[in-house]
Amino acid sequence: MKKTIGHRGVDPTGETTYKKTTSSALKGAIQLGITHTVGSLSQKAERDVLMQDFVVVESIFFPGEGSNLTPAHHYSDFRFKTYAPIAFRYFRELFGIRPDDYLYSLCNEPLIELSNSGASGSLFYVTSDDEFIIKTVQHKEAEFLQKLLPGYFMNLNQNKRTLLPKFYGLYCVQAGGKNIRIVVMNNLLPRAVQMHFKYDLKGSTYKRRASPKEREKAFPTFKDLDFIQDMPDGLLLEAENYNALSKTIQRDCLLLQSFKIMDYSLLVGIHNVDQACRERAGEGMAAEGAVTPDQRRPQGQKALYSTAMESIQGEARGRGAQESEDHMGGIPARSVKGERLLIYIGIIDILQSYRFAKKLEHSWKALVHDGDTVSVHRPGFYAERFQRFMCNTVFKKIPLLTDACKRYDN
Repeated sequence: MKKTIGHRGVDPTGETTYKKTTSSALKGAIQLGITHTVGSLSQKAERDVLMQDFVVVESIFFPGEGSNLTPAHHYSDFRFKTYAPIAFRYFRELFGIRPDDYLYSLCNEPLIELSNSGASGSLFYVTSDDEFIIKTVQHKEAEFLQKLLPGYFMNLNQNKRTLLPKFYGLYCVQAGGKNIRIVVMNNLLPRAVQMHFKYDLKGSTYKRRASPKEREKAFPTFKDLDFIQDMPDGLLLEAENYNALSKTIQRDCLLLQSFKIMDYSLLVGIHNVDQACRERAGEGMAAEGAVTPDQRRPQGQKALYSTAMESIQGEARGRGAQESEDHMGGIPARSVKGERLLIYIGIIDILQSYRFAKKLEHSWKALVHDGDTVSVHRPGFYAERFQRFMCNTVFKKIPLLTDACKRYDN
């Protein structure tokens, strides 16, 4: 049986397709295209980013038999487009990603398709070194990201301390008469660290509970009402980390509001250190330390400012590097029971502009439900409610002069 969600489907052999292109062909085209575009970009001299760089689109044709510019391949002919190559090169440099590291991560090993890709109909891939996520995006989302780039550029220059997605590249594979647009971003949830809980939070309570179908999954993504039920006392952070996180969320929401962006979520992954220790002890493994050596990546993340801890501290592995490494980039926290936790967070789904369709959706929902709790709301109200929920309900400051406030070093 063929089943589809949006553009994502499954062919008769059981392989995932996107706009009728098989996942394997899409992965191959992405790797061939990025190898070519990064290589050709390295021949262009370094210079400042100019306004016109944000609207440039470069295109190269990849015939199956190869050409004087492209290698032969066993997929159908396709065209590969690179959006704003000079601007994205600057963004990658800003995050300390060298061209050879970017190429190695994306193109040296096969991309891994993520099965738990949600209801959006998007396809998600992760690189084998856990560094980058590749996501298919709709035409409107790609268009909106292009319009966002100058403001995104300005914000990153002013503020590297952000939970917003780090965009490293925007591309398009034209195959079979269809355009498949993809964005390369930072990976928020490292596979090397087991997430005992995962939440997609908006600050809304209207229909914000994971569906029965979602709950059946091996690693379900829960929502706002689930969080309130599971963790009524929230996640407890030391004052320094709580203040840094609150300030970061406040700045990010202000920026999103200025771009009339809404309907974004905070993705929260929770690794329970004590539970992991118990599980390892049960398996006869050493249960000392937050993360055992075999769980660590062979090397640290290549991108700067990319871990949850760096995102709120705004430091790129400098003075606090050792502590950040020990915690695999997670933010140390406690449960109300005193359990040690590592929190992995980031704002997702920001490529939503408050268009007429969204206004209609809100008006209709408001008729049948209290308008203030609907997740699609005017950007200013949305930002304010989002901040209030995250900083009052989800994250809480550990009261001073308590045992739980001791340094997270045991």
